[in-house]
Amino acid sequence: MVDSVAAVVLRAARPADAATVAEIWYAGWGDAHLGNVPDELIVARTRESFDTRAVQYIPNTTVATVGDAVAGFVMVLGDEVNQVYVAAGHRGSGIAPILLAAAESRVRDNGHQRAWLAVVPGNARARKFYANNGWSDEGLFMLDAPGPAGTIDVPCHRYVKRVD
Repeated sequence: MVDSVAAVVLRAARPADAATVAEIWYAGWGDAHLGNVPDELIVARTRESFDTRAVQYIPNTTVATVGDAVAGFVMVLGDEVNQVYVAAGHRGSGIAPILLAAAESRVRDNGHQRAWLAVVPGNARARKFYANNGWSDEGLFMLDAPGPAGTIDVPCHRYVKRVD
């Protein structure tokens, strides 16, 4: 647990961060998604798939560090806040709102007035977090999640927030 959010430093992810990003992502994804997404997506999200995607998305990733360790990350793709994860030992420490604010700034810097993100209905913790941080639930939609043989339909809530 972090003693103070003042100890958190944000920076652009580096290729050397990919393994840690994948580790945090894989663990957090399991916590948030197992039992809440179609079985087809669970089968597609192997440990190795997180390694591959973490490397692929390094240019779109901002990490939060505490000391020398990566404690969380956020990925932004255009106007989408694509991933927000905090390592288990740092959850509840204030890192997630810092990462979310950085993502909102990045969406604005990408030239967009509004950010969006997807949350599966069963992820009550994330849904509450986004609502508490000024995001609005626009309702259910079908997310086309990338899979090894094409896209996988995943029911999600679309959250939005003005960032201009």
